[in-house]
Amino acid sequence: MTDGELTSIEMTGKKMNDKETTGKNMTDRTEPVSENEYPIAQIRQWIDRLEADHILPREQLVALLTYEQAECDVYLFERARHVRESVYGKAVYMRGLIEFTNYCKNDCYYCGIRRSAAGAERYRLSEEQILNCCKNGYELGFRTFVLQGGEDAYFTDERIVQIVRRIKECYPDCALTLSIGERERESYEAFFAAGADRYLLRHETADEAHYRLLHPPQLSLSHRKQCLRQLKAIGYQVGCGFMVGSPGQTPDCLVEDLLFIRELEPHMVGIGPFVPHHDTPFADKPQGGLELTLRLLAIIRLMQPHVLLPATTALGTIDPRGREKGILAGANVVMPNLSPGEVRKKYLLYDNKICTGDEAAECVNCLGKRIASTGYELVSDRGDYK
Repeated sequence: MTDGELTSIEMTGKKMNDKETTGKNMTDRTEPVSENEYPIAQIRQWIDRLEADHILPREQLVALLTYEQAECDVYLFERARHVRESVYGKAVYMRGLIEFTNYCKNDCYYCGIRRSAAGAERYRLSEEQILNCCKNGYELGFRTFVLQGGEDAYFTDERIVQIVRRIKECYPDCALTLSIGERERESYEAFFAAGADRYLLRHETADEAHYRLLHPPQLSLSHRKQCLRQLKAIGYQVGCGFMVGSPGQTPDCLVEDLLFIRELEPHMVGIGPFVPHHDTPFADKPQGGLELTLRLLAIIRLMQPHVLLPATTALGTIDPRGREKGILAGANVVMPNLSPGEVRKKYLLYDNKICTGDEAAECVNCLGKRIASTGYELVSDRGDYK
């Protein structure tokens, strides 16, 4: 074993101190499940059933989220890797993230670029700056670009269409993903017609009461779900997702998320731990835990075998080997940052975000070595849904 490889104990054992970082809201029960309540053999049987049927009754999903035996995590991650390799082999796909604006009209309570974040230093990239990011990424082997930004009124439909067209003209062999929030169906249709291939829109939570805790009254869970359904109907490869450990979240909330994913059948699911930002109402809330995030990655892989599943930057933020552990729990996508160095520290959705000072080439080289340490391979490929 090399120094970079991760053992099962490192992946799942109590050494991760996850109990210390997971907020009380994540369990929110007066009586924790005891190890005797769910024998290991029973949990393994439910994992097998989830792999075979891709769904479980609600109470069994709750059990998989709340069991305490680290040995079961070892088995769960093994099955997730088996399923992932049966579809995608050993490949890990990289997406070039271009954070092109941190202006946002919304005021979500968890977000560091929320409208009322007084400390945010706002910026917008020009069309030429965005194209330069793509040029740099293409030379490094990226074949997917992700344009991500706040809901910025400056970037009208016409501006987005123009940017999409230019990127696709310059890089016709590349996939282009948009992650720019809620728009009207006509806007989504225009972006798709211009050449956009994929759209990421995290639903954040599928539980109505929990959604209200995280968002101001102007925003609607039903509208967000409607956007996701419209995007899929138009023909995009669609991604949804949620934060793990966000304030007020319970196992029942997470089951709602899993059932919504089951209903939507997205092509991508982006999940990562909640990490507080100092300039939000949730600044003093505990961050989400590594152990539960990894467990959810594996569960989602078993529920949706073909899904494209990122090991997120937030995972690497809460644990030095978080992204590697995500890969070993069933993830198969990473998203290095292609944004210009001078703006990376300005796009802070949460505190202590990693890789804000790295050059893109440095980041890709480092990440390639990290992925190789897990036995998987970072590849230069569009990485389309299979």
